[in-house]
Amino acid sequence: MVNQQAFIEFSLQHELLQLGSFTLKSGRTSPYFFNLGRVNSGAALAQLGAFYAQAFLDQPMLNSIDVLFGPAYKGIPIVTAMATALAEHHQKDYAFAFNRKEQKQHGEGGVLVGTTDLQGKRVLIVDDVMTAGTAVRESYTLLQSQGAQVAGVMVALDRQEKGQSQLSAVQEVEQTYGVPVVSLMDLTALVDFIAAHPSYQKYLSEMQVYQKTYGVFL
Repeated sequence: MVNQQAFIEFSLQHELLQLGSFTLKSGRTSPYFFNLGRVNSGAALAQLGAFYAQAFLDQPMLNSIDVLFGPAYKGIPIVTAMATALAEHHQKDYAFAFNRKEQKQHGEGGVLVGTTDLQGKRVLIVDDVMTAGTAVRESYTLLQSQGAQVAGVMVALDRQEKGQSQLSAVQEVEQTYGVPVVSLMDLTALVDFIAAHPSYQKYLSEMQVYQKTYGVFL
């Protein structure tokens, strides 16, 4: 089972998770920032893939998945590392695919790379963070156009924040598409981690205020 504390420690070690003051795309000032785009070594990517693979295996509801799909761009290395970890460490060989931002007009053409025949396949969307759910919605539309059935979504972080309604982006996706969204860690676990580690105590108050202001599970 994926240990959220271990994943938070990994994220801090590789500066995927940063604490401080950050202005988000939404305009909110956040006391933390998470960016899987900072993974920049083979060892770190292998560890990341192992975390995703274990989280996937921990979910019996995802046992019937046929294909792993990583939305361009950040989803591409994630889904590749995850598929590799499943094959190397768990002897489970899953097909995977990702999309091009622009459809290829020459050669074999098309918008998909990897497994291109998704007709009737049950697909898991694998990405980094769900903030507004835009990437998931775009992926859902693309996969449906290819005849695939989206059976779930997996992300590294569930920010557990209100979106445009009183629901979080994760809740909105689950409600709209009727599929489970699995995360490796969430805001609640992050606040608990900070509260339990004296070296991060200076961030606790701001994290709690942010959670109280924007959180959906309070």
